[in-house]
Amino acid sequence: MFLRRAHYTHPEFRIGLRDFQRLAPGIAAWGLMTGVAMVKSGMGMVESLMMALLVFAGSSQLAATPLIVAGAPLWIVLATGFCVNLRFVVFSLHLRPYLAHLPAWERITHGYLTADMNYVLFIRRFPHPASDEAGRKAQEAYLTGNDMFNWFTWVGFSVLGVALANLIPQTWGLGFAGILCLVGILCSLATTRLRLISAGVAGLVGVAAYTLPLKLNIVVAIGAAVALCMTLEKFRSVQTQANRL
Repeated sequence: MFLRRAHYTHPEFRIGLRDFQRLAPGIAAWGLMTGVAMVKSGMGMVESLMMALLVFAGSSQLAATPLIVAGAPLWIVLATGFCVNLRFVVFSLHLRPYLAHLPAWERITHGYLTADMNYVLFIRRFPHPASDEAGRKAQEAYLTGNDMFNWFTWVGFSVLGVALANLIPQTWGLGFAGILCLVGILCSLATTRLRLISAGVAGLVGVAAYTLPLKLNIVVAIGAAVALCMTLEKFRSVQTQANRL
């Protein structure tokens, strides 16, 4: 499942595991809360387990679960999941120079397993793609170790949350723990002025459109943030070109 065996013996594989250790408690809390939320929302045990094992997209799961339970049209469920996960398109484009030399099945596997914090840690350690074979192997091994730790942590605690959902009182505030995990990830990714603006706009629009049915305020908030940031990026690009002339 997890790519080539040669990656596991590379020193960078262990470094990838080590770097993710400090993030594992937050991912575990978020996964546990998501497992509980799926069952508490009304999904069956089998459906919740299948989603925990196969979907591997916490924010998308949390957004889609109430829509599925409410019997929302399929296109709304798919559109919500698509919008929530649009950031992975950007991640994939950025990672393409690092992984373009790999076979299709490996690229697809990395694309499936690489989540937000894996991407952040990987880019922090390897700001630029390697130009030689040894460097490429080191990058692949690091990403594999990072992804493995994240996947086992997320899936393990999601399944645990599903199994224990009916035994955990709602007063324990697992939903609040999940929000804290999301805020932690948001803060770690908000490293530029444009990202801070997009987060602020999405938050304001999401609150302003809260009364929309079927959680459509999430879709509206993401659309507004993306549209504004694309406009600002285009304006900045034009301004940069003008300054060069």
